[in-house]
Amino acid sequence: MPTYQIIETTEEFKGAYQPWGAAADLWTCKKPEIFLSGPAETGKTFAALHKIDALAWKYKNAHIALIRKTRQSMDASVLKTYQDKIKHPDVFTYGGHKPMWFDYPNGSRIVIGGMDNPNKILSAEYDIIYVNQAEELILDDWEKLLTRATGRAGHVESPQVIGDCNPGPNTHWILQRKQEQNIMFLESRHQDNPILFDPATGQITEQGQRTMAVLDSLSGVRYQRLRLGKWVSAEGQIYEGYDAATHLIDRFDIPDDWRRVRVIDFGLVHPFICQWWAIDGDERMFRYREIYMTGRTVATHARQINALSEGEKIEQTVCDHDAEDRQTLVENGIPNIAAKKDVLQGIGKVQDRLSKQIDGRPRLFLLRDSLVEVDQELKANHLPTCTEEEIDSYVWKNSSRREEPVKENDHGCDSIRYGVMYLDGGSRWRSIKFLKVGQTS
Repeated sequence: MPTYQIIETTEEFKGAYQPWGAAADLWTCKKPEIFLSGPAETGKTFAALHKIDALAWKYKNAHIALIRKTRQSMDASVLKTYQDKIKHPDVFTYGGHKPMWFDYPNGSRIVIGGMDNPNKILSAEYDIIYVNQAEELILDDWEKLLTRATGRAGHVESPQVIGDCNPGPNTHWILQRKQEQNIMFLESRHQDNPILFDPATGQITEQGQRTMAVLDSLSGVRYQRLRLGKWVSAEGQIYEGYDAATHLIDRFDIPDDWRRVRVIDFGLVHPFICQWWAIDGDERMFRYREIYMTGRTVATHARQINALSEGEKIEQTVCDHDAEDRQTLVENGIPNIAAKKDVLQGIGKVQDRLSKQIDGRPRLFLLRDSLVEVDQELKANHLPTCTEEEIDSYVWKNSSRREEPVKENDHGCDSIRYGVMYLDGGSRWRSIKFLKVGQTS
């Protein structure tokens, strides 16, 4: 087993891993509900994973859950960290490349799950539940998890639900819950991460200089949240009606008879975007697939678009206006039309679709886990890696005049606008025919 030394008087685990600052407070805290909040790169996830690993070794037959909003989002993130940097060779993985749980030699088990399939999680009692990126959950998700870690599992002294989180808008339910009793809200900072700052001297390390330079280069609300750790809303946000709890929904099987449209915004240094949209009988739009990638040619993207669209009946592909890039798509079997790019009109029509209609539902949704592949360079630089990560930082250049958006990290938002204008921007956009993949017009 790992070299955790358990000090019974404080129940603080020490040894090969030494927590600092808020991470150390996380380890000693016995409150039933804990949030570890802070900017990017402070070691929040690493600290929480080490804690549940140490608890699994300490308590025989402990039943622990490792949760995120969706199961699919875990493999390349929190599970990779656990398996590469924490998991001991004596811990058995059940499920191969897509683990379902980890069994410890003493009978403890860490179960893996997502709130997009909660029945597997909510049918059992747990001693400890750890939620990675708790800001992705809605309050109802969190409260359901609280009912599964009340002490009935009976294997640990202090049952807990622990969530790490990056700051979000100042209206987020986590901030509201901060005021409740029996909740510990810990503020993690970059100085807590010994990779960035030497804990003995307090001096920044070479890696710390590189990391902080990346975070210092961020702007707007992303700088406030990911560099400074503040829970703030963007000033002058364009899509004020967007609410992830309403518009970002779980995946479902798209019926074959729904209309399907692709929307493309070209990019090489900046992200190339291709969104796939399905339209139901009530004209609701559902983004169900997305490419969001830098550094690849249009021809390379075209091959992937064709492969991903195989078997689907694509009504139209709507593109940004670059003539050479559009021709490259045509040469690779993707006929297309130029997007209608009236910015203010398009923004207004997107805002209309975000508003709830007479049936209580909006007319635009984003399906979770639509991203085909994470752009690792964007991720490393803490830039948006998909459209939903752009929206709440998509702002007006002048919030009082509201005439022009800031042209930064807006490629997915531009693509949404192109798609909405294709559907809602005028009758001439309806006068098209269906085109199969590879068919020319």
